[in-house]
Amino acid sequence: MKLPPTENALLVRTDFSNQNAWKRLISDAQEPADPFIFSMEIVDDRANSGATAEQIMTALPAEYPHSFIMLADGPSMSEPDFPLLVVDVTGDAGRRFRAVALQIASIDNNLSLGNMDFAEFAESVDETGIFRGLPGL
Repeated sequence: MKLPPTENALLVRTDFSNQNAWKRLISDAQEPADPFIFSMEIVDDRANSGATAEQIMTALPAEYPHSFIMLADGPSMSEPDFPLLVVDVTGDAGRRFRAVALQIASIDNNLSLGNMDFAEFAESVDETGIFRGLPGL
């Protein structure tokens, strides 16, 4: 498994059990609320089927310019709101939380611009461990 070099943060599909769920997840992710813009690189490659966050982190290009990756894994495909796994790949490497697909552009935009840090999002999950948005975002 090898991930492509990219200027954009990666959204990597690791679960291929439900094509309809994948289409809905991507639709939600690509239609964020203003003022956010979806600009992630989608990796939809069966070579990543069943890969863990650790395996994906190991496969990142050496020049990967972002502090995080997002995975569309089993829970992402099988739970309402498609909660993607967001993984820190720098500071606290391996730290993770889940975020609904509708919120991933806000996470990507804010982390990529340095407006917020990973911990701010990770500490803002609900009682189920899922980030559903911040007031005002």
